[in-house]
Amino acid sequence: MTTFEIVPAVAGHVPAIARIYAHHVLTGVASFEITPPDETEMAARMEAVHARGLPYLVAEADGQVAGYAYAGPYRPRPAYRFTVENAVYVAPEFIRRGIGRALLQRVVDECTRCGCRQMVAIIGDSGNSSSIGLHRACGFEMVGVLQNVGYKFDRWLDTVVMQRTLGDGGNSPP
Repeated sequence: MTTFEIVPAVAGHVPAIARIYAHHVLTGVASFEITPPDETEMAARMEAVHARGLPYLVAEADGQVAGYAYAGPYRPRPAYRFTVENAVYVAPEFIRRGIGRALLQRVVDECTRCGCRQMVAIIGDSGNSSSIGLHRACGFEMVGVLQNVGYKFDRWLDTVVMQRTLGDGGNSPP
């Protein structure tokens, strides 16, 4: 297992975050983006998460950013304000070292502390067993599969929807 530290993401992490995400956009189907966003766009996305008081974290290992995770709004309408959607990406050289799980668990914990009640995972491709397994290990349950809703790398892709209750969930008012 790799030794790493999870810290809040800051502007200085953006180049590494952009590189990690670009790798996944260009080589995989976890993201349905086709063209990787540039550093300016990635910085703006990070700032939007920070502005909402939600967690945006990086794992630092061996002097570099090994992965990142965050939670953002699930949908923009006010009724969804207690539900968040997560994202987790790990640098290819650090995959399967416990970093993704630690990042996701920390995002879950921080969102619970800030009063969120539900977390949704929208997972690209029903064949993405690694991400599905990671989310299951962190307490997410399968909600459903949207079939053939994305088209990338000359093939149709499903979207897997998983969900995890945070704190008291729907058992009490926020």
